[in-house]
Amino acid sequence: MRIRSMVTRVAIPAIAIGMIVSGCGSDDTQAGSSDIGVTNDINPKDPSTLRDGGNLRMSISSFPATFNYNHVDMDNDVATVIDPLMPTAFTSDAAGNLSVNHNYFTDIELTGTAPQQVTYTINPKAVWSDGTPITWEDLKAEADALAGAARGYQIASPSGFDRVDRVERGVDDRQAIVTFSTPYAEWKGQFSPLYPKAVNASPQAFNDLDRSSLAVSSGPFVITNIDRTQNRITLSRNPKWWGATPKLDTITFTVLDSSALLPGIQNNELDYASMSGLSNVTAARSAANVVVRHTPEPTWSHLTFNGAQGSVLADPRVRVAITKAIDRQAIVNATENGLVDNPKPLDNHIYMAGQKGYQDNSAPSAFDPKAAAAQLDALGWKLDGDVREKDGRKLVLRDVMYQQDLWVNVAQIVQQNLAAIGVKVDIQTYPGQGLFTDVIDPGNFDIAQFSWVGNPYPLGALEQIYAYDPNNRQGNDGRIGTPELNALIKQTMAELDPDKAIQLANQCDKMIWEEGFSLPLNQRPGNYAVRANLANIGAFGMASADWTKVGFLK
Repeated sequence: MRIRSMVTRVAIPAIAIGMIVSGCGSDDTQAGSSDIGVTNDINPKDPSTLRDGGNLRMSISSFPATFNYNHVDMDNDVATVIDPLMPTAFTSDAAGNLSVNHNYFTDIELTGTAPQQVTYTINPKAVWSDGTPITWEDLKAEADALAGAARGYQIASPSGFDRVDRVERGVDDRQAIVTFSTPYAEWKGQFSPLYPKAVNASPQAFNDLDRSSLAVSSGPFVITNIDRTQNRITLSRNPKWWGATPKLDTITFTVLDSSALLPGIQNNELDYASMSGLSNVTAARSAANVVVRHTPEPTWSHLTFNGAQGSVLADPRVRVAITKAIDRQAIVNATENGLVDNPKPLDNHIYMAGQKGYQDNSAPSAFDPKAAAAQLDALGWKLDGDVREKDGRKLVLRDVMYQQDLWVNVAQIVQQNLAAIGVKVDIQTYPGQGLFTDVIDPGNFDIAQFSWVGNPYPLGALEQIYAYDPNNRQGNDGRIGTPELNALIKQTMAELDPDKAIQLANQCDKMIWEEGFSLPLNQRPGNYAVRANLANIGAFGMASADWTKVGFLK
């Protein structure tokens, strides 16, 4: 996968329920660490050893709500589909170290700090799929659009472009000079992906031009067919591509329910699929001509709380009390048993375990049901039978999620935990299509269960998810925030010293825990079932994929 500057939402959980039945275990499950590492598992091979051609069969959970990744309606399905299609400024290795993406840029340099200035020199061969050169005007248009929330652009995140003073032409049309009015720490995450200037020309174009497909792209592949009857998207080689010729002829994405992934692998209908659950991993290992590749990745599951005004969880003190009553260790014990050596909750909203900057800031939500009950009592939520009540309102929480056994099992643990302190949980499941746009985005929940797909740009999550502007909430689905947290996030994002930025980010994280913003559960172990004769694809961890190198062995 190319690494993008924003985190994305995915309905499928990062946790993996271990449906363990006596006698059904396997010594071949290869449990390992849950920490982000410095290696990955992709069966690396020189492209010369691969055969030319072939179709790679993959899956998505639903048709993308939009193909504009920068739009507020973006989700992980669009991130998956556009990965072989769109430019990014940098690529990442397995340890999260960044390098200039030379397919699109010959050089990207921080050329000034007072003010901050970055110079992008575009690869002279880089063109859009219609043959139009990629120029500085494309960068300027995207910068203007992502700074344009006040002008009606429905952006997922400003990605620091609200701090950009101007984008100017450099020595020629193939160079852009970006000058900041305020420093931006995660500047390497900008223009990832980059869209053509037509997509960013107006709020209407931003919303509509790439709503149902990509009008213009730029990658080793292009979209050649979208069949909504067969629930299938087909990518083929881009005839305008100037880089190394892809080994694959086509990549096919089919919309599938999560329950169909293992059968798809077993029946040779899929070549590559994420595997959740000890039973699924074990079964995939037993499938003919299939291997399960494993590398922990920066994807984490959580419970997001709805703190909007008038909601039952509007008071942060109530939210924090709720978090104290949920046994996260019991959840990860149940969900990761047999998949990682030492199951443990994720204790930071910004950094992954094993990533530089990670520290445990979870003290406000330490499991303590007695303290939780006492805090609710003090706040006036008194037991009335089995359920607490205040001012005639019952403490009943609607917990919404994708219809999948893995999520439902987690919800049932939460339900049992909260019932013990007099809080009722109603579990409500939905199909993947429309879960975000129709349920979570409008705020039709008290608790929402989903996963964030992260990247080597952890600070970007601060603005995208945890800052709160009621006029542009971005990824803040719970509508929770304070002016103090906003100010600290702003300070963090302006810190160009990486070590100081880490310190400030952890101060932000402590405030996020104190607000009862959300409850992290755990990060994804990263198990993928892959055809044994596939190379340069598998469990990427923090690394980018090179789609020109993915292919089948001769």
